[in-house]
Amino acid sequence: MKTPASTSFRILGIDPGLRSTGFGVIDKAGSTLSYVVSGCIKTDAEGSLPQRIKTILDGLAEIVATYQPQQAAVEIVFVNVNPQSTLLLGQARGAAISALVAANLPVAEYTALQVKQAVVGHGKAAKEQVQAMVARLLGLPGTPSADAADALACAIAHAHGGQGMGALATLGRRVRGGRLV
Repeated sequence: MKTPASTSFRILGIDPGLRSTGFGVIDKAGSTLSYVVSGCIKTDAEGSLPQRIKTILDGLAEIVATYQPQQAAVEIVFVNVNPQSTLLLGQARGAAISALVAANLPVAEYTALQVKQAVVGHGKAAKEQVQAMVARLLGLPGTPSADAADALACAIAHAHGGQGMGALATLGRRVRGGRLV
């Protein structure tokens, strides 16, 4: 039986967006985090909403099949000034969660505040600070794009704060900030 210190697993972080959904995959072995891959799933801004959602679903299904994460972490979306934008963003987030649950991954959810606190040390960090700390924590040679950095930061937050989740029976359930909901 593995001890907690020797536990290793792969985490897929998601920063949902209808135009660009950021993704980041990291490995956690003990207290060491290693970068695997990151990027963005971009949708056609001129395409229909159903087609854009399909692009997100298909893109995440391909990422899961290729990189085989054992856990996933998704940033929680908050109400925007524009209600229509909030609804569209919520649909993109729903597509992302659906793709992850369909792949039988346990899905944890973290607020932007929780992610920033875990990565930068305070919840009011600017995007550039998150990008710089993600690059530093993962030993990246350059700074990832904002969406990819947010996704990697979400995975890092999960690795730091949701360490015990690998042992929880969360299949098909949602987890928020380390709590089953």
